[in-house]
Amino acid sequence: MKITVFSPDFYTYGAMLIGGILKDEGYNVGLSTKYNIKTGDTLLLSLFSTQHLLSDEIKTMIRNHRSRGGKVYVGGPVSAYYEMVLGELEPDCVCVGEGEDTVKRLVKGGVPGDYPGIAYTGGDGEIVFTGKAEKADVSKRPLPLIPPDIGSQDIRGASAYIETHRGCTGGCTFCQVPRYFGRDIQSRSIEDILKEVREFKKRGAKRISVSGGTGSLFQYKDGKINEDQFIELMKGMAEIMGPKNISSPDIRVDCISDDILEAIREYTIGWIFFGLESGSDRILKKMGKGATAREAEDAVTACREHGLKAAGSFIVGYPGETEEDYEMTKDFITMNQLDDVFISIAEPIPKTPLADLVLRTPDEDNPVFMPHEGEYRALRITEAEARSFDLMMHSDLFRSSIRPVTNDIFDIYLKNVRKDGEDIRRVTGALRKYYGI
Repeated sequence: MKITVFSPDFYTYGAMLIGGILKDEGYNVGLSTKYNIKTGDTLLLSLFSTQHLLSDEIKTMIRNHRSRGGKVYVGGPVSAYYEMVLGELEPDCVCVGEGEDTVKRLVKGGVPGDYPGIAYTGGDGEIVFTGKAEKADVSKRPLPLIPPDIGSQDIRGASAYIETHRGCTGGCTFCQVPRYFGRDIQSRSIEDILKEVREFKKRGAKRISVSGGTGSLFQYKDGKINEDQFIELMKGMAEIMGPKNISSPDIRVDCISDDILEAIREYTIGWIFFGLESGSDRILKKMGKGATAREAEDAVTACREHGLKAAGSFIVGYPGETEEDYEMTKDFITMNQLDDVFISIAEPIPKTPLADLVLRTPDEDNPVFMPHEGEYRALRITEAEARSFDLMMHSDLFRSSIRPVTNDIFDIYLKNVRKDGEDIRRVTGALRKYYGI
């Protein structure tokens, strides 16, 4: 049997992991990021974004593969809302949740099966869900299937993100991680991780970044961060790849210490990426961030004291965000002058608290739908799009290194926010179709 594992546009760690598991089982497995797959008996799609479910390219690929008699199975984070996956993509089935064990049974036994972790459309058109799959054991698995061109991949500067642990102690309302993997932390051994890093380097990877949400939650146990284990991991990875080729970017502002910051300075490229989201404590509370704007400021200051670069992401257009809340976010950026800034509009990922809130919020009260009546009204964009557009230009003026907003940059920002707004409205429409109140 020829199996192709597909991940859109770039090789995700999840796709490589599933490929490695199936190869270890003796199957002929290949990886692809291209949409024109024409070979193979079984096609496994590892999808991580709701936008993938609305992609005409992916729908066409699935339809063509099934018309040739091939089997199509979908997994990845989107499996959490399998009703939408089945309705939009029409695969043979969905591998729901952590799929390491389920996918082996699925490929071997087909659908339907008497094992947990799959969802499919029955003969009567009703959706059948066989129940929640058991949690995968992250300590027992083969090496991922690493493609020969991994060195040419660039995801935020890294050839690949590798998994060090699963789960997140946080409860951010817009995030799927704690709902998909849980809030208990399940960590891998340092030995296994370093073995994997060596294999990635051998295959040509130029820079490796750690994944799993907040990097410093590695070996978190009994409510405590294990600083020694995190530091040992960073040191071991740096000895293999070199400090300038390791990054551990994503960290919560309440999960740092002087020792952790010093290890990041010594063993990595020296950047930290914080999910700051808002300068308004009221909105941060609605988002379930578990941290205040003052704690975020202190975290940025601590990074500077250790000679680190600090980047931050911000979310605008969250339901209930007022003009006053938005101005607090602008003030935060003004006062802290981050080294890099990423702006996005609040996207309601299905089966998150934010999605539930969006479903309960009338369009006239949701910034993603509200027409903007302020200084950008001539651009005919929504309030959320206007705030995103404005904050992009504002952050360029208050970075540590100012970036002038040229006409070309102005046009790019405007095009991006319009696309973001349209994408989120499409997702909202799908939410109403499948989960609407």
